[in-house]
Amino acid sequence: MRDGIHVDPKIEQLSTGASAGRGAPGVALESALITHGFPRPTNLEIAQRMQAAVREAGGVPATIAVLDGAPRIGLDEAELVRLAGDETARKVSLRDLPIVSAQGANGGTTVAATARLAHRAGIRVFATGGIGGVHRGHPEDVSADLPTLAETPIVVVCAGAKAILDLSRTLEYLETHGVPVLGWRTDEFPAFYSRRSGLPVDARVESAEEVAHIARARSALSLPAALLVCVPVPTADELPAEEAERVIARAVDEAEQQGVTGKALTPFLLARLDELSGGRARRANEALLLNNARVAAQIAQA
Repeated sequence: MRDGIHVDPKIEQLSTGASAGRGAPGVALESALITHGFPRPTNLEIAQRMQAAVREAGGVPATIAVLDGAPRIGLDEAELVRLAGDETARKVSLRDLPIVSAQGANGGTTVAATARLAHRAGIRVFATGGIGGVHRGHPEDVSADLPTLAETPIVVVCAGAKAILDLSRTLEYLETHGVPVLGWRTDEFPAFYSRRSGLPVDARVESAEEVAHIARARSALSLPAALLVCVPVPTADELPAEEAERVIARAVDEAEQQGVTGKALTPFLLARLDELSGGRARRANEALLLNNARVAAQIAQA
């Protein structure tokens, strides 16, 4: 245990440098997608497949969550099964961490909470699906992911921000707060389900080594922000932008009519998108999660 955080011994060795030069690198994985992103039993299956994807690409998966009030870095199989089957598990962002911890509850960590805990554990690369951002029609509604990325020096591999958000305002926030946005073999900010958004990234990168070089330069300059590496969804699994926008607009309109807000909004929208797209949104989501896990392991090695 380190400062109240339970760290898997394998991850502890990696983060302290005990296995430097002979061990596989750690890759953090979030768990809100397990507790709130997918229905059962798909949630467990995708979590297991993401861990396998990290291992196959040469990394050590470190799924992060809260169990019995204790933040845990690196869930074993039994803990993963337990979290996936817990219908009372909470969605844990930064503000929720002390509450859930004090109450001894279980929870799935969001991008914000995962990034902060991973950084404290010495893990330098984190793979997720899409980051949170500025909500459409509600510019005052800003995900805790964004300020956390502005002050947590970790490499975050994602498929851009969730497409249900205001992508332009989200990028403006990241620019204002000094978060570099890199496009993995693309010049455009990915739109989660879709490969293109029409919005530019700060720089295009072609390899894990190039990302590592930029990360080292950031560290040498003592800059506090995360490095956001945006990987487009695989072409075969993409939901074309025009189609995605149609179903997103309908889902957002339904949420407004039904008064769905706060923590309930994102799960509601993701579920409706899956229904309205005939399951194609979920397939794209699963594909990009696995792809991001593989890319993150490559970057961690570099």
